[in-house]
Amino acid sequence: MKKIISLAIMVFFTMMSFAQTSLTPTDAGSKVHFVIKNFGINTGGDLSDLKGVIKYDRNKPLTLSIDVTVNVNTIDTDNERRDKHLKSDDYFDAEKFPLIRLLSTKIETTTSTGNLLFTGMLTIKDVTKNIQFPFTITPKDGGYLFMGNFTIDRQVYGVGGNSATMGDNVDISISVFAK
Repeated sequence: MKKIISLAIMVFFTMMSFAQTSLTPTDAGSKVHFVIKNFGINTGGDLSDLKGVIKYDRNKPLTLSIDVTVNVNTIDTDNERRDKHLKSDDYFDAEKFPLIRLLSTKIETTTSTGNLLFTGMLTIKDVTKNIQFPFTITPKDGGYLFMGNFTIDRQVYGVGGNSATMGDNVDISISVFAK
């Protein structure tokens, strides 16, 4: 009986591995972009060095699983002095918390054609919060492009303190190419 149960479990996991393809996010073709108001002007930047695994079965998109990180030390706002300040313990504390992580917990359909709804966890520094946003999946160059936009409150994640000149809301757009 133990052999039959073991065999059934092995067959189940083997079938699951064929159903979903493990994809690796790449910097080429990907972009993680943020925009925040600073002195009333939209100021933006990018992050790179994407790592992680995306498991995806195009025939069963609701089984999608995402676990990706981006490296805070790659922050680029086209201003070296500002980038250095953003990496400091006043903001991201990149030395202590070098990665920002996005982990899915649930994928659902939406009423908008072509969109799915991401539900998961966003970890910045030592703070993890639930997050939800619509996104799309597009086949591209032998892989897939995952695209979505969301807004977070930077203070909830302990990034920067109170500021009369800097906004709290950060608009984030992700475009992750995985193959």
